[in-house]
Amino acid sequence: MANRIKVAKEQAILELWRQGHSLRRIARMLGVHRDTVAGYVERETERAKPANPTLGSQGPESPGRGGPGIGAEDPLSPKPAKATLGSSTVPSQCEPFRELIEAKLEQGLSGQRIWQDLAADQGFAASYSSVKRFLRRLGKVSPLPFRRMECAPGEEAQVDFGKGAPIVGPDGRRRYPHVFRIVLSHSRKGYSEAVFRQTTETFIRVLENAFRAFGGVPRVLVIDQLRAAVAHPDWFDPELNPKVAEFCRHYGVVVLPTRPYMPRHKGKIERGVDYVQENGLKGHTFTGLADENRHLADWESRVADHRIHGTTRQQVKEVFERVERPALLSLPPDLFPAFHEAKRLVHRDGHVEVDKAYYSVPPEHLGHEVWVRWDGRLVRVFNLRFQQIAVHAQKEEGRFATDPAHIAAEKISSIERGATWLLARVARIGPQAARWAEAMLEARGIEGMRVLQGLLALARKHPADVLEKACQSALSHQVFRLRGLRALLKQPTTQTQFLEEHRLIRPLKHYGWFVQVSFQPAQEKEEENREDAFIASRADGREQRREDPDSPRAFPAVRQPAAALGSLASGALSSGPATQSLPDNATPVNPQGDLPQ
Repeated sequence: MANRIKVAKEQAILELWRQGHSLRRIARMLGVHRDTVAGYVERETERAKPANPTLGSQGPESPGRGGPGIGAEDPLSPKPAKATLGSSTVPSQCEPFRELIEAKLEQGLSGQRIWQDLAADQGFAASYSSVKRFLRRLGKVSPLPFRRMECAPGEEAQVDFGKGAPIVGPDGRRRYPHVFRIVLSHSRKGYSEAVFRQTTETFIRVLENAFRAFGGVPRVLVIDQLRAAVAHPDWFDPELNPKVAEFCRHYGVVVLPTRPYMPRHKGKIERGVDYVQENGLKGHTFTGLADENRHLADWESRVADHRIHGTTRQQVKEVFERVERPALLSLPPDLFPAFHEAKRLVHRDGHVEVDKAYYSVPPEHLGHEVWVRWDGRLVRVFNLRFQQIAVHAQKEEGRFATDPAHIAAEKISSIERGATWLLARVARIGPQAARWAEAMLEARGIEGMRVLQGLLALARKHPADVLEKACQSALSHQVFRLRGLRALLKQPTTQTQFLEEHRLIRPLKHYGWFVQVSFQPAQEKEEENREDAFIASRADGREQRREDPDSPRAFPAVRQPAAALGSLASGALSSGPATQSLPDNATPVNPQGDLPQ
């Protein structure tokens, strides 16, 4: 026995219905199912209908003919209007304001605004729901007709998926695939293929098979909000899956997703899926996916192509061959490249992982997500705006592919940069450092690379002029160890310095006089000898005198050049200060001309 609600709730249903509430609202208010509300309303409506008298059943004296019977009704009098579900026999409280409401609707005002104006200006006491119900009734008075959308040849194709015929495996298990269907909007030429999954790769493959079967490409593809094709559904600005977008660029086709839950936007394919299910697959079972696809191809060529379409009233194949095939875009010379695609996160070492191999990206993408495509030959990396940022040859598992341009300058060691770069840096210190570095590198070879690094490190601790002198001294002594260079920098006074003037060093002009005197003519030598003899004779009482230190008389006269040179070689020359003259009691030169011992 069916469950029945209580009498009080039944009466509440009927009362609310008489007040004009909809079945959905009554069900929500009373907490019962909408079908239950509809059942009680239907029974009440049936009871309210007048009995239909049969022809001739009432005579002249019958109460229904105007006799005196109680409750008699005149069959010629107008019958009450037939009540429908959701209608109300009680007039709406908005009825007196019909013209005003219609005028406000023409102004484009919303129902909320109309209710506010009625309550403020007209003293309207009913609720906003009353206005909404009245507006719905006004909208049903004159519904606008749908527009038919017919397309030019080759302009559009519509795509959808439906449920395919069952596939029975060897173990008796039944599996239902998806049936893909595409229909050209002008000729209604179709293509069908059964698949098990609705992935992006599958969607692209069946579309490509359809284009090859048509022998061309339509300009526009109308699809629903298919997850395999639409990454972010949006009626105004949908975002396609990047791989589908690349497929569209390859074939020159535009994909236009329809509004969600709006099947009439692609009505041709909605009916096309029903047609292949009812006419082509219903009642069939198959042993495999290939078996079902062979059946669909045969059904398309034998049945679907030769039918007279109910709307165009022409044969599908004849219109396609004559009008639409020539209007399709030509196929590209090669198939769409089959590649894999996925998002990847850039690791802290600046690489992304693809099939257990690693590929570098520019350093500014560290820690960000990127798109990666790989096809067995190349690996392409894109940013989220799908601008290519890197491309590599695909590597084996465990291998790294690093582009030198992707390494930050701060992470490139000086050894990697090479000797030329290091020598250029050393040359900035000064020319002496550059000459020492080149000589050191030539002498020590590859191990001198580390020494160059050490020299650059010293340049950060010592002034350039000090380092230049140390390099000059080290080069003069052929010191090519960094240890020796550090020692010179720590004790700069130990460096050998060649001085031009010192109190222990005779001026060079003295040696010039020595040469001049040694090679004097014989006459001049005789005169000097007589003068020397005169000086010797006055040895006891001669007066002291100071001579010019720069004069040759301040030094002993030289008689024999050979003897003088021998004495010079033996160190017999005085090593006293060059600015002093001989004392008065200096030993005179002997007659043989030897220098004093």
